[in-house]
Amino acid sequence: MEKHASKSFISKFSFAMGNLGHAAFYGLLSNWFIVFVTAGLFSELAPAIANKLIALITGLIVVIRIIEILIDPLLGNIVDNTQTRWGKFKPWIIAGNLVSAVILVILFTGIFNLANVNWIAFAVLFVILFITLDVFYSFSDVSYWGMVPALSEDSKERGVYTALGTLTGSIGWNGLTVIVVPVVTYFTYVATGKHTQGAQGWLAFAIIISLLAIACAFIVAWGTEEKDNLIRNAAKQKTTIKDVFLGLAKNDQILWASLAYFMFSFANVVTNGVLYYFFKFVLGKPETFSLAGFIAILVGFMTSPLYPVLNKFIPRKWLFSFGQCCMITSYLIFIFARENMALLVVGLVLFNITFAQLVTVLTLTDAIEYGQLKTGERNEAVVLAVRPMIDKLTGAFSNGIVGYIAIAAGMTGSATAADMTAKNIRTFESMAFYIPLALAVLALLIFLTKVNLTEKKHAAIVEELKDKLAAGDENFGLEAKQAPLTVSETTNVLAPVTGFANALPSKAAPDFDAIGFVITPLDTKVYAPFDGTVRFTFSTKHALGLVADNGLEAVIHVGIDTVKLRGEGFVTYYTDGQAVKAGDLLLEFDPAVIKAAGLSDNVIVFFTQPKRITNLKLDIEREVTHGQLLAQVTIKQG
Repeated sequence: MEKHASKSFISKFSFAMGNLGHAAFYGLLSNWFIVFVTAGLFSELAPAIANKLIALITGLIVVIRIIEILIDPLLGNIVDNTQTRWGKFKPWIIAGNLVSAVILVILFTGIFNLANVNWIAFAVLFVILFITLDVFYSFSDVSYWGMVPALSEDSKERGVYTALGTLTGSIGWNGLTVIVVPVVTYFTYVATGKHTQGAQGWLAFAIIISLLAIACAFIVAWGTEEKDNLIRNAAKQKTTIKDVFLGLAKNDQILWASLAYFMFSFANVVTNGVLYYFFKFVLGKPETFSLAGFIAILVGFMTSPLYPVLNKFIPRKWLFSFGQCCMITSYLIFIFARENMALLVVGLVLFNITFAQLVTVLTLTDAIEYGQLKTGERNEAVVLAVRPMIDKLTGAFSNGIVGYIAIAAGMTGSATAADMTAKNIRTFESMAFYIPLALAVLALLIFLTKVNLTEKKHAAIVEELKDKLAAGDENFGLEAKQAPLTVSETTNVLAPVTGFANALPSKAAPDFDAIGFVITPLDTKVYAPFDGTVRFTFSTKHALGLVADNGLEAVIHVGIDTVKLRGEGFVTYYTDGQAVKAGDLLLEFDPAVIKAAGLSDNVIVFFTQPKRITNLKLDIEREVTHGQLLAQVTIKQG
């Protein structure tokens, strides 16, 4: 037991450490490389040529990043089809980090100062190197997050992995803000004797972060263990850009929530991308820029764990609104009160209260059932693809805007705060604060007026879906993929849980007016009642659909109205599309959590094809142990 606990700790620690370097590297690539390009890469060239190269590079990065979105599904398929003695993910995590790190360091050398010799050759080679870098970084990114289902079968444990990775990722990303100016300045001073941020300092900074990313990649490979038994249906259901946009077009709640998030994300990444310019050129205090990083890390540590606690009492629409109001207030402080350091600190705190991302993830997850009820289609992969796609799009656009701001506001090369004119400051403010402020307001308005998928509405949708399944609605069936039956088939249905079994009277459970049975549980574990496949699962973990090998469809539902718990008190041990055997553990529930909410914990099983059922024998009104024969169900030929 102690050995298992120790192994689990090492695995979680190693996975978390992976995103420390991974996120730091992406921050270097996404934000600070653009700063280096505008501030130090072309300092020895004539300003006219330097500005043309800056515009060219930032434009190319935008185009490359957008194209990368189209090839991500292809990269995912390549990873999924990889078979090595080390698994499918680790080789790409190592190779992706090694190749992308080496190339990024080369780019921070100015491709060995090629721009000063032949800027046309530099531009051509830059395109080739950056595309290669971006592809290999994407390989490592897809592999890192894609390995979570291979590390654990338990949904709760997967959540722990994801939370730890997100936490260390925040440290890696925001930590750059803390160390970038001191590190770059120190190494520039060592090389030149000048206390500034020169090319030599940027190169040293790139080498340090690249080595960190490589070291963290090896830690992931060393300390984690891919499990073979659940790799896995999700990897076979790749999402293309066509799938994503079709999902958006058919589901207005995904569309509106995504649009609101796009506005928020665009504003957030643009402002984050120019904060360094704000401190250096507008405030004239580059040495205080580390303060922004410290504040971001501290606010992240406080707000991320606080969100689920607040959401128990405050609907997520109002948490989104609170976060956006904080963001809007921060922009007003940046514009009108930036000379007051105390207020500036308040502004930085408010800017980093980003509830929008968490709310969007939950809203998109709930939109799965909304779309299923509306169109009869259930596409979970769209939810997994939409938000990362938006992040990449806004990141790409941000890179272009940051480069434009630097050129338009005269914040390139060896310029200092003393060189800034009133026009330069106005140009900077319009792009860095005024436009993002408008986007933040639009995000708030869109979410308040168009996103109506509240927690209560989602609970009602789930119940309506369940009723349609129970009634055998063909548009909402489990869509079993089996050969047509030529004769009637009988399935032995075993008790899924230990307890007292009864019929399913409509008076006792009006929402379950269907063919089936109910068990008042004496245990907390629910097992598969027959051999088959998991074809349907609610995101709230309280219910799942099974298809027997001979085509019988059934839904197991723990409790009545337990959808309101939104997954609290439930732990699942299966994945969509997983084949199961009779007696396999499917889920556990906490009766104390269910009863504390004033709900019943009865385990209900109903069959979703009443028109196909020709005979049903129930051996009920008795105490049963899970695994005992409880029913025989005969379905007619297809």
